[in-house]
Amino acid sequence: MATLYVVATPIGNLEDITYRAVRILKEADVIAAEDTRQTRKLLDRYEIASKTLISCRARNEEMSSKGIVKLLEEGRDVAYVSDAGTPGVSDPGSRLAAAVRDAGFPVVPLPGASAVTSLMSVAGTAGKGFIFEGFLSPKSGRRRTRLKELLDMGMIFVLYESPYRIIKLIEGLKELAPERKILIGREITKKFEEFLSGTAEEVLAVLSVRSTLKGEFTVLVGIGKKG
Repeated sequence: MATLYVVATPIGNLEDITYRAVRILKEADVIAAEDTRQTRKLLDRYEIASKTLISCRARNEEMSSKGIVKLLEEGRDVAYVSDAGTPGVSDPGSRLAAAVRDAGFPVVPLPGASAVTSLMSVAGTAGKGFIFEGFLSPKSGRRRTRLKELLDMGMIFVLYESPYRIIKLIEGLKELAPERKILIGREITKKFEEFLSGTAEEVLAVLSVRSTLKGEFTVLVGIGKKG
């Protein structure tokens, strides 16, 4: 039976891909991608040529899912990749997986890179549970309300943030939970990878004096100074 493979791809360093992922990308009849231009760079790196590439991004995922189901009905295996990391984790892919499964076709995950698990692996939280929230709302009122809700849960949680709003996030944490220790991973696995830890005030002192902030930020908020 034709299969949808959900393939995790590198979040920065292109060497962070599994042998199995490369094999499946070579063997699949069609590759569906969040951004075909971005995916082409990865395919070129591993000399995966002459592949049919189709778009399946957030804005067209519902419609694209119908087309992918049709491809599966024709007996063609499809591999799906997002721009970076694991599809369906703050990236498109969840609606596609649901549509394919509802249509009666197998959905097979190929595990690999993810910013949230990468940060957790170096956080030293001793196997404690955590909440993964992804991106907060860009609207200030909703962001503050949700941030307070997460803090009130009393658990470790992880957020993704852009360079344009990272300072506001840390300022919010400084105000609402000054005692909590945080760990920030910036540009994880990339050339300028950086990790910063401390209270919000301590981290803010480092970031606020920089003329520019670039890259993608993954933020772990602990349960206290030792969390």
